[in-house]
Amino acid sequence: MRRPTLDAATVGASVKLAIFLVVTTLATGMLVVVVGNLSFGDSRRMQAVFSDATGVVAGDDVRIAGVKVGSVRDVEIVERDRALVSFDVDVDAPVTESTEATIRFRNLVGQRYIALTRGTGASTPLEEGATIPIDRTAPALDLSVLFNGFRPLFEALTPEDINKLSFEIISVFQGESGTLESLLDRTASVTSTLADRDEVIGDLLVNLNEVMETIGDRDDELSSLIVRLREFIGGLAQDREAILGPLDSISELAVETSGLIGGIREPFVKDIKELRKVAGTLDRNRAEIDRATQILPIKLRKIGRTAIYGSWFNFYLCNFEATVRLPKPVGTVSLLDYSVGTGRCDLP
Repeated sequence: MRRPTLDAATVGASVKLAIFLVVTTLATGMLVVVVGNLSFGDSRRMQAVFSDATGVVAGDDVRIAGVKVGSVRDVEIVERDRALVSFDVDVDAPVTESTEATIRFRNLVGQRYIALTRGTGASTPLEEGATIPIDRTAPALDLSVLFNGFRPLFEALTPEDINKLSFEIISVFQGESGTLESLLDRTASVTSTLADRDEVIGDLLVNLNEVMETIGDRDDELSSLIVRLREFIGGLAQDREAILGPLDSISELAVETSGLIGGIREPFVKDIKELRKVAGTLDRNRAEIDRATQILPIKLRKIGRTAIYGSWFNFYLCNFEATVRLPKPVGTVSLLDYSVGTGRCDLP
């Protein structure tokens, strides 16, 4: 049986396909190496302790002067409130006992990398598995703290300017803006606003300085006040049982008072209604009441004069006149009229 043979066209297509696959594979590998900044040299494992490693994940870069010298291997919690970051660095990377590690932003979308910088101290190279202590590490910038730091600035701006500036900052950090031009424009506007209010800020600082000087001059009085206040609070704490004890009795008194008021409610309401009628009557006769009030002192003075000699009243009869009719002698018809009177007298 005759074996099938390949024609020249098929062989040429197969060779071209093989060359294309090899070239594509090499190009892809080179692209991965360049983009990922991969290193195939020897490395050594190290660790660093951070107070906050937010955003750091396995695979993030470890850089010295902006050049990648390693990558993060793992992040874990130690001592309940600290983060231990394990990373690999090249064996020839200058990492010494004075090296400081700082978490920084890699880009505006929030990716981080660890920057190793030279510190002050010994220049002895770190050994395999060495740990950079927390006193030589620094966490990444906290955006919450950043924006809280802008709070005094926001208070000096109008709501419209605050909204525009906040929108630009958020857009940049979310990757929605390709440049910082608009953010810089808003920052320039903010700077101009602060410059316009330079005199107000200066007056504020001067007044604050005077206040602080006044407080400093009264340091003894302030210290004494704080001591007295502490003693007062301590006395209240010691007497808290005596203060809180009567609360139960006060509560019982309130209950009893409530029951008492409930029992006299109806007659009390009736008295209020009658009192309203009395007030109306007094209002209608206020002219007579005013006149009586005005002449009352005169009446009382006269009454007092009549009782000036003891617990009795002296009455004087002045200008008494009377007519007496007597019968005439026998034989006459009409009656005789005699008038009797007293002279005028003055009261003492």
